[in-house]
Amino acid sequence: MGNKGDSEEVLWRQSLLGQGEAFGALYDRHRDRVFRHAYRLCGNHHDAEDIIAASFLELWRRRKQVRVVEGTILPWLLVTTTNMARNSARAALRYPRLLNALPRTEDMSDPTADSYRSYQDALDQNLARALATLTAEDLHLITLVVFEEHTIVAAAVVLKLTPAAAKSRIHRARQRLRAALDGDASINPPTAPTPVLEGERT
Repeated sequence: MGNKGDSEEVLWRQSLLGQGEAFGALYDRHRDRVFRHAYRLCGNHHDAEDIIAASFLELWRRRKQVRVVEGTILPWLLVTTTNMARNSARAALRYPRLLNALPRTEDMSDPTADSYRSYQDALDQNLARALATLTAEDLHLITLVVFEEHTIVAAAVVLKLTPAAAKSRIHRARQRLRAALDGDASINPPTAPTPVLEGERT
């Protein structure tokens, strides 16, 4: 039976034998990082939750085909999450009217907090749009090497590239991503309201 303290390789071997508890331990171990990656790609929490659910389901469904790199399944899982996010984005584009027609509840929270939350949401959406300009392979490389800090060699193994090709591609991908972010820099942080001093109230 899987134990959360076991090494990942042990847990994965147990998962390959169909042990759900071991797979659950792997889910607990990687869920937060996969969620952060999914959120980075789609820019909202609801879609990110759907994406990670689909990604872990795919991990279980295709567990016999998963490539373990440097003792971890995380690179394979991140690549799968990227693919799921791209599929999710394409599906959303097919139904924009339906998505826009969904009812929204009224928000009675603090306006200043709302401004900062909207600003952060806009930044998240900007990053998601910039990442969407990359090819699938370049996005995989940026994810594995830049965001998740895996080595170029490990990323190359997952993506079936030579280390030299991976290094060249990620250099160009960084430049494209930087250009996309620089071209979408029209969002200004909200200004805090001017405090009203005692005696100034009318």
